[in-house]
Amino acid sequence: MKINRIGSLVALTAASSLTLVACGGDAEETGESATSAAESPAEGEGEESPAEGEGEESPAEGEGEESPAEGEGEESPAEGEGEESPAEGEGEESPAEGEGEEGAAGGSYPEYKPAEGLSGDLKGVGSSAQEAAVKAWISGYNEQQSGVTVNYSPDGSGAGVEQFLGGATPWAGSDVALDDEEMEKAKKVCGDEGAMNLPAYISPIAIAYNLEGVDELKLKPETIAKIFNGDIEKWNDEAIAADNEGVELPDQEITVVHRSDESGTTANFQDYLVDAAGDAWPHESSKEWPASGEGAKGTSGVVSTVQGTPGTIGYADASAIGQLNTVHVGVGEEFVEYSPEAAAKVVDGSEPVEGRPEGDLALELNREAEGAYPVVLVAYEVVCKQYDKAEDADNVKDFLTYVASEEAQQKAADEAGSAPISADTAAKIAKSVESISAKG
Repeated sequence: MKINRIGSLVALTAASSLTLVACGGDAEETGESATSAAESPAEGEGEESPAEGEGEESPAEGEGEESPAEGEGEESPAEGEGEESPAEGEGEESPAEGEGEEGAAGGSYPEYKPAEGLSGDLKGVGSSAQEAAVKAWISGYNEQQSGVTVNYSPDGSGAGVEQFLGGATPWAGSDVALDDEEMEKAKKVCGDEGAMNLPAYISPIAIAYNLEGVDELKLKPETIAKIFNGDIEKWNDEAIAADNEGVELPDQEITVVHRSDESGTTANFQDYLVDAAGDAWPHESSKEWPASGEGAKGTSGVVSTVQGTPGTIGYADASAIGQLNTVHVGVGEEFVEYSPEAAAKVVDGSEPVEGRPEGDLALELNREAEGAYPVVLVAYEVVCKQYDKAEDADNVKDFLTYVASEEAQQKAADEAGSAPISADTAAKIAKSVESISAKG
């Protein structure tokens, strides 16, 4: 993935506050809404994990219950761990040492234990693509941690980065990691230790369309690029027809719907077009849309415009698509439908960006990984390694430790349709989060 520099940043509009209670009630989404969670009345719920009950036992017990190699979970943890061979090694690391490192079966998720004595508010601003996942995280978090109220305004990646670099928010969500120039700017707010980009959210970018009578549509990368660049203007164009034999395509104008605000989703979608479509996409990737079409603010704006306008096509985080039809994307000789699992394969097959400071987890996405859906976004939680206020450091650290847990990732998958990050990635995030501190 190319780490792109932000040009001009959009002005941040005032975000209305939407309170999400600890029980996780349905909240109405708007492009300018704020997601928040009040204190949970059920303080005792923090004693067990709602998802699978993993919180009932320590990691040492959980790891010993099943061996990825041979399923030796039939033995008790005390007996099984000491009897496994050194080659398998599951019993050689203590839970404290192994949680942040690669372990058996590709590593284990870090355990979340609510920190005691925390209070105050934690504000986040940024990616609208991850809004539904953040709602799920906040709901689950406040079932266990009642002292901290988390508020998230989904004003877009550009707005989130702008506020973070300006010191207005201690945490930003961005669908593109900070580039080198932005990492340097972050030192003015974070100090010499700078910022970290933590890839906590993975989701396919769906290419959604509204075309009466066409329930399945296959498009090659070059065709997608030409449609979004305005070079293909009608739905019955021969390039579209060639990949959809037997489908009756209407003689109808194509209306491209794109983000009007600076957007990491836009940058990720263009990254895909640059990588896959060659000269058919003549633009450099950026957070701003470079071609013509109808602009709409935020993820919800794009989705609602496509839903309400026949003949349209647009791109958006798949978790927000709803019942819209989506394109099957050409990958080699196949056409692949999006799925969270196929999107996760891109991240698992990717390498870290070179030259970044310790703790930063920005990725160069490998969109050609086997079995992967190539149009994917990764949202990063952008935080400081050091904060001026101890309250900010403690609250960011506690919340993101929960976000990296298996429970939080599964909750987002269930409620937002995102792809859970792997245990290895979660362990790396937990290790980075553990390094967060207050100055002095």
